[in-house]
Amino acid sequence: MTGLTTHVLDLTHGEPGAGVKIELYRLEASSGQRIFIRTGTTNADGRLDEPLLSENEREKGTYELLFYIGDYFRKKGTVLPEPPFLEEVPVRFGLENTASHYHVPLLVSPWGYQVYRGS
Repeated sequence: MTGLTTHVLDLTHGEPGAGVKIELYRLEASSGQRIFIRTGTTNADGRLDEPLLSENEREKGTYELLFYIGDYFRKKGTVLPEPPFLEEVPVRFGLENTASHYHVPLLVSPWGYQVYRGS
């Protein structure tokens, strides 16, 4: 896949994060307002079936991925405090090179996460 992709790895259970709802937003440079682009849900491999942005849709700018982690862990039967430490995980990143593929993986547990630019 090319464009903008992501995947979720569940560090608590040692498996792909299947069934995680993800939303993608673009931030307006002048106002900082979030503009909704699309939503998706991860498959059994913890990935989306299609890129969040195709090659033709990529624009230079700041984006935000919003991962609904609290819902995911509840569905797994994980006992979470109320309120949970992590309910939603927002990841803001800059897309500078519109000709390049961007992959933004999330490694997550109910208590922490790591994100990086993958390949």
